[in-house]
Amino acid sequence: MVDLIRRGVPGPGGVWADLGAGTGNFTWALAELLGPSATIHALDRDGRAVEAQRARLTHDPPAATVLPRQADVLRPFELPPLDGVLLANLLHFVRDQHGLLRRLHNLVRPGGSLLVVEYEQTAPIPWVPYPLPLTRLATLVTEAGFTPAAQVGARRSPSSGRLLYAAVANRPEGAAS
Repeated sequence: MVDLIRRGVPGPGGVWADLGAGTGNFTWALAELLGPSATIHALDRDGRAVEAQRARLTHDPPAATVLPRQADVLRPFELPPLDGVLLANLLHFVRDQHGLLRRLHNLVRPGGSLLVVEYEQTAPIPWVPYPLPLTRLATLVTEAGFTPAAQVGARRSPSSGRLLYAAVANRPEGAAS
């Protein structure tokens, strides 16, 4: 996971959010890349996943400060201004992907990053009901006010064998909310 997202993380430090963080696999990978001066708000709607993150903090401390919190990212939530947002395998569960991306544009500081990990597929399947191939992501992020998405990594999912991509887009400097 670290290798998949490495080129999408601009450097150490900052305040990030991992939305739809689950039990924290990508959160811990992001923490390794951001290092000890970073803070990551790890949000998930599943209380059991958030509890698993909290338990993991005690036996497998991440390289950054991780703040697990239960929240449904499809509903209003508050976070401080962010240097980056990680959406790893979240958007394919979201019907209104554009709406969520537009809300995130308002949370990310100018110059900040939107890092997305998704399956490169077009046909829906039960566990990917709203697929988001890279070409569609590129359109959605620019419509939401970000720079065009650039692929920064790819690998096969160890669980399904499907191709995963990582892509990054940025909120332009001087961009208004």
